[in-house]
Amino acid sequence: MFRKILIANRGEIACRVIATARRLGVATVAVFSDADEGALHVALADEARRIGGPQPADSYLRGDRLIEAALATGAEAIHPGYGFLSENPDFVEAVEAAGLTFIGPSAAAIRAMGLKDAAKALMAKAGVPVVPGYHGEDQEPEHLAVMAAEAGYPVLIKAVAGGGGKGMRRVDGPADFDAALASARAEARTAFGNDAVLIEKYVEAPRHIEVQVFGDGRDAVHLYERDCSLQRRHQKVIEEAPAPGMTPEMRAAMGEAAVRAARAIGYRGAGTVEFIVDGSEGLRPDRFWFMEMNTRLQVEHPVTEAITGIDLVEWQLRVASGEPLPLAQDKIPLRGHAFEARLYAEDVPAGFLPATGRLDHLRFADGIRADTGVRTGDRISPWYDPMIAKLVAYGPSRASALNQLARALEETEVAGTVTNLAFLGRLARHPGFAAGEVDTGLIGRDIALLTDPPPVSPAITAAALLTATLGCEATPLQGFALWAPLRRHARLRLGAEEIAAVIAVERPGVARVELGGATLAARLKPEGWEVDGTHPGRVLRLGEAVHVFARTGTVSFSIPDPFDRGGEEGGQGGLTLSPMPGLVREVAVRAGERVEKGDRLAVIEAMKMEHVLSATRDGIVAEVLVEAGAQVEAGAALVRLEEADG
Repeated sequence: MFRKILIANRGEIACRVIATARRLGVATVAVFSDADEGALHVALADEARRIGGPQPADSYLRGDRLIEAALATGAEAIHPGYGFLSENPDFVEAVEAAGLTFIGPSAAAIRAMGLKDAAKALMAKAGVPVVPGYHGEDQEPEHLAVMAAEAGYPVLIKAVAGGGGKGMRRVDGPADFDAALASARAEARTAFGNDAVLIEKYVEAPRHIEVQVFGDGRDAVHLYERDCSLQRRHQKVIEEAPAPGMTPEMRAAMGEAAVRAARAIGYRGAGTVEFIVDGSEGLRPDRFWFMEMNTRLQVEHPVTEAITGIDLVEWQLRVASGEPLPLAQDKIPLRGHAFEARLYAEDVPAGFLPATGRLDHLRFADGIRADTGVRTGDRISPWYDPMIAKLVAYGPSRASALNQLARALEETEVAGTVTNLAFLGRLARHPGFAAGEVDTGLIGRDIALLTDPPPVSPAITAAALLTATLGCEATPLQGFALWAPLRRHARLRLGAEEIAAVIAVERPGVARVELGGATLAARLKPEGWEVDGTHPGRVLRLGEAVHVFARTGTVSFSIPDPFDRGGEEGGQGGLTLSPMPGLVREVAVRAGERVEKGDRLAVIEAMKMEHVLSATRDGIVAEVLVEAGAQVEAGAALVRLEEADG
């Protein structure tokens, strides 16, 4: 076993690796960019080294600096985590050339599976079924359009070096193909430095089922499957293991295919073989096709750990240090059911745009596994993935595990940035999902139901008003007045809406709230204000904000300045504003140009994803206020439109 390893990553996966290393007595070296100097993974590691600026290209993608840090600190091996350089064969070779061990597969194995087109050809040769489409080298747009037509619309354009939904576009007809191809290529070029794509037939009722494999370079085993069908824009949202509706015959067929793939390339370490499955007639052994192999530890590996009781990071360290596979196939257990939900800082009503901000409060539910790389007081940076945590629930059955997940989502508290917490909670309570009726289109079909803002009841508003005005402690003189009960005017803001109420304090810990023409009775209990006999949720005041952590989601109010006399809102003057911090990838219009509602104005790149900003009305471009290549903050003005004459 190694004495010391360097972790070439950040955030929750770095913290996850540190936890196992510490349990095994292995010292750890963290690396950090300027944006991560005070990050949790830096605090948890035994020592840490700065590797560069906040942009990944200046730090976490600088293989030379990572190797220098490992040599300087006496580390014997490098754990890549996932993302960044985890699937870069050149980095693997550089690590080994420096006399270090790469905790993962060989460069040859990564190259064999790293490009989707080559991997599909390899799988087809090995007898593994692949989805109809084009995986060739001719990348001329005209040829790709012909191949798409031959496969039959709808099709998927996928970056050959891609992953995580980046560089992927669904195209429903030939009229949309050219624009989708250009967008997919631009995103792939930014994320992977390779804009080559492949074309696949789109399976209309698809399920995404993947198999966890593990090899030691001589043999390989599988640790059963995970269902990752709950996706939005090809990004996984909730994963589970085992797959609902899985039969012994289907599991055997998929497991055998996955192990055959690993053995064919002499695979070493943790890997995942992903399949697309036609679930229209249940799970059948003749209805699954190879998609790709991820030659690294997956984000969703904790659900596999939960159902097998196996620490996959421990296996990685043991095998990389020269040990054989710790267990034979028939000794790997399968018990119970597990779910993982990905908690992100993102603005769901605004179309799931990534968000930034300071985490003023962060508290996870008891009895749940929470893999995180942040804590209260940390900032969600615009430079990296905006994940806050992975919440993992386990139970003896699928129903019990899902109930555990739903409860954990209800009890998790986040304040300071917008999140997808309410969205995840609704998804966990979705009747179709609860029944196991999962496919990759479920979220899209019910997106309105899943993304409506959480309801704000009078009890929630009253509890917030009481906490803002009276606090959560009943003092002896609270409400004292010589003649009539003390009446206080109270105000809060919820978004653009201002809420006014009158609070009449009858005695310490007892009050009435006159709100919207109704009177609500309130009593202070140990857990907070109870309104009309119900407890609307835990209420927390942080500075000039009041957060109500209700079962239906978090509701955040602001306390207006009593000296703010208001005034008319300044008009935006037809301005198109950047919805997030990011890089201006493209400006699609020029001053004087006439545009129609829906026309493309600019493209912002954030968290390696492209976001198209479109005209909200017809008009003339009066000014273009930014150039392609500029880094902008959220709210920065990009384009100004004016009314068109006539």
